[in-house]
Amino acid sequence: MLGALARVPRHAFVPPHLLPHAYEDRPLPIGHDQTISQPYIVALSTEALALQPTHRVLEVGTGSGYQTAILAELAGEVYTVERLPELSLAAQRRLGALGYTNIRFRVGDGTVGWPEEAPFDAILVTAGAPRVPDRLLSQLAPYGRLVIPVGGRFNQELVLVHRDGGQWVERRLCPCTFVPLIGEEGWT
Repeated sequence: MLGALARVPRHAFVPPHLLPHAYEDRPLPIGHDQTISQPYIVALSTEALALQPTHRVLEVGTGSGYQTAILAELAGEVYTVERLPELSLAAQRRLGALGYTNIRFRVGDGTVGWPEEAPFDAILVTAGAPRVPDRLLSQLAPYGRLVIPVGGRFNQELVLVHRDGGQWVERRLCPCTFVPLIGEEGWT
């Protein structure tokens, strides 16, 4: 995990005027009322997914593409959904320039996932939801893991969801604050 963080140049994912702050452990604005998550949360979320090189990962909320790059360093395939076309296109260009070839992009409502590519070994949601979207749970592989911020619009808990004996189990990882997850199974 630490190797992936070291290999991905966070400064390539922040606006030019914020370059002096690129490696601070805090979220930074990336435009369109969105943020790049703080490195600690990126590391915690990614570590909780327990990724393997053969894993297929769904990311909901491409944003700048920083978290996408971390996932692509650790997993075999990354499918990332962003609702804002401008952010998706910028992330595609940025990640392509950095040499990533194991990422597929989609513009749309991430709360409904990417059903035609399911199941996924891991799903990471990078925006706060009022609850865990059922459609995302239905796209997890039998031993899959989902990490998502759940709670109110402005304060959430980072939650790990996985199956144990056929039952969904939630483990709270830490309090957090993410931008709202907008979509059918998120905030409107």
